[in-house]
Amino acid sequence: MFTKAILDDLRAIFARVCINFEAGLVEFDGEDDHVHLLVNYPPKVSVSALVNSLKGVSSRMIRQKNYPSIRKKLWGGALWSPSYFAASCGGAPIGIIRQYIEQQQTPH
Repeated sequence: MFTKAILDDLRAIFARVCINFEAGLVEFDGEDDHVHLLVNYPPKVSVSALVNSLKGVSSRMIRQKNYPSIRKKLWGGALWSPSYFAASCGGAPIGIIRQYIEQQQTPH
């Protein structure tokens, strides 16, 4: 359901939300049914608060744009499923994580 245009919109939305949390969107990409974000955030920020804001703001903004591919596949009116996966990568080289995200099968 995610097209390149939608993913481009999501990238901009996520970057703005990160700024509000004094965080930085280091890398972003996605496939037609999910996204990956690499975010550098300060220790005072709770991961759950950041993710809830990323998902909530992006859901509202993308639904307002009324993309046809989104309307058909909403999760009971929501853009995202209620779950998410978050992992710390404090010891992993950023280049390896960035490479993984860049290798997603991005829709054209």
